[in-house]
Amino acid sequence: MSIRVGGLKPTFRDALRAAERPLIGIWVSSGSPLMAEICAGSGLDWVLIDAEHGPNGLESILAQLQAVHGYPVTPVVRVPFGEPVIIKQVLDLGAQNLLVPMVDTADQARAVVAAVRYPPRGVRGVGASLARASRWNRVDDYLAVADDTVSLTVQIETATAVENVREIASVDGVDALFVGPADLAASMGLLGQQEHPEVVAAVEHCVRVAAELGRPLGVNAFAPATAERYLAAGSPFVAVGADVALVARASEKLAEAFIGERQDDPGGKARTAPPAERPSY
Repeated sequence: MSIRVGGLKPTFRDALRAAERPLIGIWVSSGSPLMAEICAGSGLDWVLIDAEHGPNGLESILAQLQAVHGYPVTPVVRVPFGEPVIIKQVLDLGAQNLLVPMVDTADQARAVVAAVRYPPRGVRGVGASLARASRWNRVDDYLAVADDTVSLTVQIETATAVENVREIASVDGVDALFVGPADLAASMGLLGQQEHPEVVAAVEHCVRVAAELGRPLGVNAFAPATAERYLAAGSPFVAVGADVALVARASEKLAEAFIGERQDDPGGKARTAPPAERPSY
């Protein structure tokens, strides 16, 4: 049995080109296939499986790709860094969409592009017959069409990358860019100040430059007002939350609702609303 390329999912590049509105995504940083599947069924457009800051190895990335496969969502895998061996392994797992962090120059971008392409256009190691990427040679002519099944997004995360954003965005094979304001703020001497006017101005500069070149540029923006700001600025895709952060904040709200008020009022004299009237989380 053979599977044509159409049997694989469209790439993130394809989804961005076809989109009639901005694509909204969520970080899956827990390393949990169950959490990845829950997020995949949420109605959001894309999920980011994070192997840079999340506790992920090859086995857990594979399990999460399998967990989300049956859902109408685009999975993107962030590798720890743009090293060719790691990129080869993650691609062979069947990841079709890569996000590579800390790309500061056009030369670095070209090296990452080479890592996702087979020779003679690149340096990706050839092991398709052993790999989920080709469905173990069940995808017709996989080696010839592999480039069509993979999309590459690079991250702009430093002041140097902002200075070079036009050159990075112009590299053939870079399908999209993604700004990480947290690391960008740190590189600008503004650690923890993603909302600082200078950081916002740098992000919006990148959005404008990418738009001029016809390259989609997304932003990581977990605060709703921040996400809305960058969507209004023209960003075609935004990440608006993370599984671990959502669970952390929701569990804190539960603790505050059910424990906090009892600490303030141990005897319960001030509590007039019955439990059925408590907010639902």
